[in-house]
Amino acid sequence: MALTQMALDSLDFDATVALAETVAPHVDILEIGTPCIKHNGIKLLETLKAKFPNNLILVDLKTMDAGEYEAEPFYKAGADICTVLGASGIATIKGVIAAAKKYGKECQVDMINVDNKEDLAKEAVAAGAQIIGVHTGLDAQAAGATPFEDLASIAALNTGAKISVAGGVKAATAQQVKDAGAAIIVAGAAIYGAADPAASVSYTHLTLPTKA
Repeated sequence: MALTQMALDSLDFDATVALAETVAPHVDILEIGTPCIKHNGIKLLETLKAKFPNNLILVDLKTMDAGEYEAEPFYKAGADICTVLGASGIATIKGVIAAAKKYGKECQVDMINVDNKEDLAKEAVAAGAQIIGVHTGLDAQAAGATPFEDLASIAALNTGAKISVAGGVKAATAQQVKDAGAAIIVAGAAIYGAADPAASVSYTHLTLPTKA
């Protein structure tokens, strides 16, 4: 059963909390997006963790260097998952993994713009990463890219790690993404831009319209 992750990408602190209040009962993971965490900082993480104890909180740091040093304050403040860019290299990835292990949390390696995705995924999982992120960025989406080819190649590795898929997942493709091996389906613009975000988020749950 795939988990649903909602990307919170607004720069506005109060608007982010308000959207989280709307969608939290319908999703498993609340993601503080990269622009959002850069703008609002750890205070937002602490606020969401206190308000939504039944949701996992992912902080999309996209760490590129000094992995342990950068990630540790966020794990300490309550993050359940932090992301590190695969392009950063295995030394930085291992640093974020070390911080995650210290707090009993998880590390996600984001494969955006990584050329040797399969080799890096195997190396990262062997080092202790629990989640591999198949991420089709906005620029790539605009050029017509989809996550399906990368998802298939990572799923075929059978590393045992969870696979998260972000970028262009819509109602028409959510089931296809799940069937292809995604353990976590990430939604963002299609939901926060909708007239009724709570109703819109239900497509990513597939058979999970409301969290227990």
